[in-house]
Amino acid sequence: MTEFQDKKSINWREILDSEQYKIMREDGTESPGSSSLNEEKRKGTYHCAACDTLLFDSDKKYESGSGWPSFFECKPEAFETKTDYHIGYARTEYRCRKCGSHHGHLFDDGPQPTGKRYCNNGKALKFKVKG
Repeated sequence: MTEFQDKKSINWREILDSEQYKIMREDGTESPGSSSLNEEKRKGTYHCAACDTLLFDSDKKYESGSGWPSFFECKPEAFETKTDYHIGYARTEYRCRKCGSHHGHLFDDGPQPTGKRYCNNGKALKFKVKG
């Protein structure tokens, strides 16, 4: 159990807006193409919208055509993974290791050098411009 999951006093509804809460605490998904982060091209870093943990560097982001911000590599120890069957077949879900918030699913159809695609809900991310 993570540090945040173990704390009963955290009121996620005070920290997250209603859409973020649905995505991050109730395992929801935003509509494809709805995130402004799909078009984000500046240098910077992507953080968990709930706890501000650093998750991705902008140079690991790529256009996957999926409709969600996609990355081929995350920061070491950023996420915990598990298999979920919410849509009838097995997928690898990933959650912020620090606060337990749902971010998206991991696929093996990304670009080299990793071949991975972290398909992330944009509302679950906070972008910080470098500099």
